[in-house]
Amino acid sequence: MDSKIIYKLLLLVVFFSSTQTHAIEFEGKFIQGHYIIGKTNPGSKIFIDKKKVKVSNDGFFAFGIEKDRKFDIVITENDNKIIKKIKKRKYNIQKIEGLPKKKVTPPEEFYTRIKKENKLIADAREIESDLQFFKEKFIIPVDDAIITGVYGSQRILNGIPKWPHYGLDFAQKKGTPVKAMNNGVVTLAEKDLFYTGATLIFDHGHGISTLYMHMNKIFVNVGDHVKKGDIIATIGTTGRSTGPHLDIRLNWFGTRLDPATILNIQE
Repeated sequence: MDSKIIYKLLLLVVFFSSTQTHAIEFEGKFIQGHYIIGKTNPGSKIFIDKKKVKVSNDGFFAFGIEKDRKFDIVITENDNKIIKKIKKRKYNIQKIEGLPKKKVTPPEEFYTRIKKENKLIADAREIESDLQFFKEKFIIPVDDAIITGVYGSQRILNGIPKWPHYGLDFAQKKGTPVKAMNNGVVTLAEKDLFYTGATLIFDHGHGISTLYMHMNKIFVNVGDHVKKGDIIATIGTTGRSTGPHLDIRLNWFGTRLDPATILNIQE
């Protein structure tokens, strides 16, 4: 075979090997509200749009897609750009009537308290640790529960449109055990927040956190390292709640994601 042909073939082999080596792998769907895990070469620099994200020593990173995102997402690996189109979703409308007025529009005397509590939650969601539990499988936190509220649904309370629901609700009787969905570190443990009642937040690393709300009793404290499946609380109806249930949330920093995407629950 001609030496020039052999040389060109070798160049092609090197090119395709290099391309495959640097290709990013994704676990998750590029759909509004979805959670995605990426895998790249260790040491690579990754940007999601213009935000630099942490990459683990073995090349894993995580991010999410906003509920109403309508434009493409740009993922940059070193100097290579990947553009992904985002699929839109349709969200449900839920109407709840007969609520006490204070459950719909809080009295003004609670505004200072609500602002302070919102900051506590926001600060916990902004933690960016080196933990790597975000890449492990999550489990459903309540046994034999009925899903009564889903992500993205618009709640109309006593005829007043409110913020969309950013969680997943599991209805069960009061006192039912609540399990940790994954390994993590407790970054917030509050027994009586105005909106969310007894509330827990867990850090799973790289800006990924989960929230548990409206519980009756909580059994962990800030700083505790919790293992997946540990009993962390019991079902309750604290805060702004219409009945015993657990409301869970999933966040990538300040971006609210659909918890169903980590639990393999069909939309």
